[in-house]
Amino acid sequence: MDPANSSPANSNPAYNDPRYQAGWHKLAEVDGEQGQRVIDSLQGIAPDMARYIIEFGFGDIYSRPGLDLRSREIATVAALTALGHAQPQLRVHIHGALNVGVTPTEVIETIMQMALYAGFPAALNALFSCREVFAERGVSPA
Repeated sequence: MDPANSSPANSNPAYNDPRYQAGWHKLAEVDGEQGQRVIDSLQGIAPDMARYIIEFGFGDIYSRPGLDLRSREIATVAALTALGHAQPQLRVHIHGALNVGVTPTEVIETIMQMALYAGFPAALNALFSCREVFAERGVSPA
C-alpha cells in the first residue's frame, strides 16, 4: 500500500494531507493488503468512511505513542471478539495482529480470555474466524 500511488490518494487532493498520509502509512504497516481491501471496498459506496478510517483510526489513534502496535492489535482483537458480530473486521485485525508480531498462540489466548467477559458464543465465533485466517496464511495455531 503506497499512499502516493493508491487510487484514493490520486483522486482527491485532500488525501495529500499529512494526517491522511500518516494514517495511510500506519494502515499499511498494520493491516497491509487486508486494509487496502477494506479501503477499496468503500470507494464505491462511502469513500468518506474510508478516509475517516485512515485519518482518525490510523492517523490519530493507531499513531499515538502510548501503546505499541502489538498491544493495540491485541486490544482490537479482544474488543472485536467481545462484540461477537464483527467477524469480517475481526479477520482483518487477526491478520493485523500477526503482521505486527502477535503470535498465533497469543491471538488464540486473547480470544479465549474473552469467553469470560463476552461469553462462549462470541469466543467461539472468533475462534472460527481465527481458524480461517490461520488457514489462509498457512499458520499453525500452536
